[in-house]
Amino acid sequence: MARFALDQLDTLRTVVDEGTFEAAARRLHVTQSAVSQRIKQLERAAGQVLLRRTTPVTTTEAGDVLLRHARQVDLLTSDALARLGAGRPDGGDDGDDPVPTTLPIAVNADSTATWFLDALAAVPPTVPVVFDLRRADQQHTAELLRSGDVLAAVTATREPVQGCSSEPLGVMRYRAVASPGFVERWLGARPSAGGTAEPRGLDHGRLDRAPMVVFDRADDLQHDFARRLTGHEPLAPRHHVPASADFARAVVLGLGWGMLPEAQAGPELDAGRLVELAAGDPVDVPLFWQRWTLASPLLEAVTDAVRATARHALHP
Repeated sequence: MARFALDQLDTLRTVVDEGTFEAAARRLHVTQSAVSQRIKQLERAAGQVLLRRTTPVTTTEAGDVLLRHARQVDLLTSDALARLGAGRPDGGDDGDDPVPTTLPIAVNADSTATWFLDALAAVPPTVPVVFDLRRADQQHTAELLRSGDVLAAVTATREPVQGCSSEPLGVMRYRAVASPGFVERWLGARPSAGGTAEPRGLDHGRLDRAPMVVFDRADDLQHDFARRLTGHEPLAPRHHVPASADFARAVVLGLGWGMLPEAQAGPELDAGRLVELAAGDPVDVPLFWQRWTLASPLLEAVTDAVRATARHALHP
């Protein structure tokens, strides 16, 4: 039976995280030749090619299996050393302070912008961890979990990925909003006082041609909302703004209408800089926390912080 050397597994994980053999060599403080040799030895032991030599490198199906194994070994080793009160072998100094374990997590941009960083900040400072956040739409995180690229994810998928557990976090509520000037120009309406009520005279039939702001080409929230109100596919031009804060700013500035998380939209609605297009018709997106089913104190501590923060930040 093949046995995989720890330095080879660590090298595989580092190459994938850094994206190139050269960057991995710098991170590991070895030569690029040594990195290549370790990967070749690991591929020889596995009997299969593990990495596609692209830029950045990507894993093959066999590589996914060993990447997942490498992350599990790294996490369990870190937990064991923490319980022993020791630093990791590569920790430097005298090993009194544990070197933090890198925990890759997939999370959508809206959660990062509204509540998820609060959850990470709530992890006790005694837990030796640093976070590697991978931005991914809540609908597209299963593959990152399956491949071993991340150990946990905020996702809209209830069904757990094989080897993972899934628990509900709550509902992120979105509001369809636009600037007062935008609704007057494009939708033939005059905003109501205070901004939170639906504008007077708003013609939803014109929504399918009014410019919209979308996050990226996988963002269907605006499209689905317009189709539900108008009964047909929207023909509207789209602004692509792939950053949550910039997305909200684009809507406030009147570039288009868009679906904003309630936490982002609320202050702008109260200030009258935004108005709702359908005050009684929010869009709710259920969110779930999926994580590997490892008995890891570190992963448990992060899960506890995420669970507690979501309980206060999201709708039940």
